[in-house]
Amino acid sequence: MTKHAPTTWLATLVATVATSVLVAACSVLPYSATPLPAPPSASAPPSTQPSAPTSSAPPVKCDNAVASYEPKGELPKPADLPGGSTMADIRKRGRLIAGVSADTYLLASRNPISGRVEGFDIDMVKAVTEAIFGDDSKYQLRVITAAQRIPALQKGEVDIVARNMTITCDRWTQIAFSTEYYRAGQKVLVRKGAKAKSLADLKGQKVCAPRSTSSMENLMKLAPQAEAVGADNHTGCLALFQQGQVAAITGDDTVLAGLAAQDPYAVVPDQKPVTAEPYGLGMNSDDVDLVRFVNARLAQMRSNGEWTAIYDRWLAGPLGPAPAPPKAVYGRAS
Repeated sequence: MTKHAPTTWLATLVATVATSVLVAACSVLPYSATPLPAPPSASAPPSTQPSAPTSSAPPVKCDNAVASYEPKGELPKPADLPGGSTMADIRKRGRLIAGVSADTYLLASRNPISGRVEGFDIDMVKAVTEAIFGDDSKYQLRVITAAQRIPALQKGEVDIVARNMTITCDRWTQIAFSTEYYRAGQKVLVRKGAKAKSLADLKGQKVCAPRSTSSMENLMKLAPQAEAVGADNHTGCLALFQQGQVAAITGDDTVLAGLAAQDPYAVVPDQKPVTAEPYGLGMNSDDVDLVRFVNARLAQMRSNGEWTAIYDRWLAGPLGPAPAPPKAVYGRAS
């Protein structure tokens, strides 16, 4: 037995080294792994109280949530970015850092073949990246949950958030938004054959929505007789739905279309949306110059057909022909 002990020790050492090499190799990926949500307790609805703002910018007056900062002149070329601007600092760093989802099919989800995160929101990141660098590949994605969107911007961990985030006056007190880049509406997803066809039909039933989102806020406000169940993201809601722990999922129609495409037993019934959900790209409140720059880029995309091409690439299949891009609304004062 003693003669075999060195061999066993050597095999253990080799296995340990191999595991260390594998972990090190995984750590160099440009974005973190998608967080896996744990099933929440249905008896304790999640808090939707927003975190306290930490920006040094003065409080923002909000008469119209979708009104943003107007661009100052034409969109500058990458080589002509103003010295000392937020865009110039990002260019000097060598990459744009964007907070995104990695499990919102069609908007931002990990391709199982390439391993890269792709979708409508990611193409928005690429468009801003190209405007800063002249190269749409110079970006770094950080996978975050919906609840992490505002803190990540406030702490300066990301330059921009492209994560199907609804523009609201409350959020304007914490961060800044671009002009609207997509108009969604909140609906419900149910099992095929279910009697419930809308949020109003789910009295006494468990309905899932991600924590710290406008979807959860609307669920609790508009359907108080339904039992609200929270998850870290819509993928977590889908897992609860497939396990039979909730009867429905509520969220933006874009997100629900992606979930239904992944589950043959799920359907988004024909229904009127209970809300209008204008998506904006989130930025730190102090980076007004970046907001104006992004708005100039979005204006360019609306006029030259880029926005429509991106819609056709990702959303035309499940949602139908491209509508007109959302119109820009300006007038917010610095």
